[in-house]
Amino acid sequence: MLHERARGFKFVLLLLAFLLTGQIAQGEYLSPLEIIKSPDNLNLYVALNTGRQVALFDINQNKINKSVSLEQPVAGLCLSKDGTRLFASESGPKGQIAVIDAQNLSVIRRFPCGHYPTVLTLNSLDDTIFVCNRYADKVSAFDIETGKEKYATTVLRQPCALALSPDGQYLLVNNFLPSGAADGDYTAATVSILKPDDFSIIKNITLPNGSQALTGLTITADNQYAYVTHLISRYQLPTTQLDRGWMNTNAMSIIDLKNAKWINSVLLDDVDLGAANPWGIALSPDNKTIVIAISGNHELCLIDRAGLHERLDKAARGERVTSVTSSADYVMNDLSFLVDIKTRIKLKGLGPRGVSIIRNTAYVSEYFSDSIGTVPLDSSHPRATSWPLSENLDQISLVRQGEIFFNDASLCFQKWQSCASCHPDNGRVDALNWDLMNDGLGNPKNTRTMLLAHQTPPAMSLGVRSDAETAVRAGIRHIQFAVRPDEDAQAIDAYLKSLQPMPSPYLVDGQLTPAAQRGKLIFEKTNCAVCHSGELYTNLKSFDVGTGRYREINKPFDTPTLIELWRTAPYLHDGRAATVADIFTKFNPDDKHGRTQQLTDSEIQDLVAWLLSL
Repeated sequence: MLHERARGFKFVLLLLAFLLTGQIAQGEYLSPLEIIKSPDNLNLYVALNTGRQVALFDINQNKINKSVSLEQPVAGLCLSKDGTRLFASESGPKGQIAVIDAQNLSVIRRFPCGHYPTVLTLNSLDDTIFVCNRYADKVSAFDIETGKEKYATTVLRQPCALALSPDGQYLLVNNFLPSGAADGDYTAATVSILKPDDFSIIKNITLPNGSQALTGLTITADNQYAYVTHLISRYQLPTTQLDRGWMNTNAMSIIDLKNAKWINSVLLDDVDLGAANPWGIALSPDNKTIVIAISGNHELCLIDRAGLHERLDKAARGERVTSVTSSADYVMNDLSFLVDIKTRIKLKGLGPRGVSIIRNTAYVSEYFSDSIGTVPLDSSHPRATSWPLSENLDQISLVRQGEIFFNDASLCFQKWQSCASCHPDNGRVDALNWDLMNDGLGNPKNTRTMLLAHQTPPAMSLGVRSDAETAVRAGIRHIQFAVRPDEDAQAIDAYLKSLQPMPSPYLVDGQLTPAAQRGKLIFEKTNCAVCHSGELYTNLKSFDVGTGRYREINKPFDTPTLIELWRTAPYLHDGRAATVADIFTKFNPDDKHGRTQQLTDSEIQDLVAWLLSL
């Protein structure tokens, strides 16, 4: 059974598409991701991610006028200073930047830019294009004329958003996930501030405890502030309820750019209604309104910027702002802080992500409904419209429906979170420890990837769920605090089963390095292959490998797959190992987790190289 909301929305779009075109065609999903406006403010360039196209959307006719097909999924867009060339990142193991004629949408040339490039931004001062290689933890600068890499730097973890200050002095980078071990008192992702001319890091700004899924990023025209959208996960609390953001809250952080410091974070949620999974963010042309796509709730959030800073300044002075907040320390826990200066607008489409503003209208890419949403910003009662980009709306596959459900907070009590809140980035990890109720209180476990979960039973670190199907249904009941028809869980199962491993960034042209080849032999020698055997690198059994602590000492733990180990840090069931090397050098003193104590440093490095290549 289709989700009722998605079914009703699909009918509306079907009717609209028929009226506009007179026909309904079929094809692949387009998944509009990023949108940017043309210099003449008459069109939008749209990155159609899974559609592998860049489209030109006419904002007067509200339809695509032309498009160009690319070779790989499109993850990012930016324009040249004169507006004649469009740059699109084609995301894959051998990523490339397509240089496109912006007027007729024809590919002029391409140049390679590394492993899975995502967002792009241009430094018009020296014709340099900046690109994130998300899974290689790398940001690079390329000469747009020659396509040669000028310089690069490694950032902390999964750079996924870029913003260059208008004066060209700062390049900000969102690190999507926390880095380091997860079993301490503070685990949070950071924003890196770089010097654009040489990529030296000015500062890594750590956001509030529990910050993860840093997605949107924008900078004010006066170069003074940056705004970042993300979650603040309350991972140190047992998952016994959802009321008032007990598990996950959804936030925007404010950064003082000149002084390179975090000012505060405000919650986008209401007291009894979450604003799950904030994504894209933009500023109105007059810099008076902050516009945020609330992806999990299919909404657009508008914040009065002057009112925001007035309240932040009052809190910083120790003045009472709300019944909750009388100092800066209370702001990021105050669900009423933005009351009366925040407006939430329900969109017609599903899964808004990118935001672009032309004059007094906000345009939103509606990822799951293959549409562009519009909201007027100059109306006292703004209402959304939605315009279809494709004609395949009569077909929603079970896998696509499951992906929608996985990202949809409408399934959750008071819409605080979706499955993707704890398993962001296509079902992977949030790098946090959570104290779930399924194995008792007081023993938090690191979030496990959902990749191959259905193929490698049992589920959960202690194997307390017999299989992933059981875990999905338990998650709906005990994490979403909802009762749903089993068809919803069946769709989510289908989506999770469809997930495919991503080639490791540690491979070179798809092949093992010499170190990794040596490490493969060490993997056999140390008996690691006894438990981590077969194509999925697990024998599906549980063992006591000496990693249990406190009341879990001597307990057997499920043998996880090693596929995509490079992507799932931190390691061990409680995230105490920040790196793969730590598993063997710090937390295997008795050789119960492979015979590694006799290995030399170089052998450890080779073993790690092999494991990170899987």
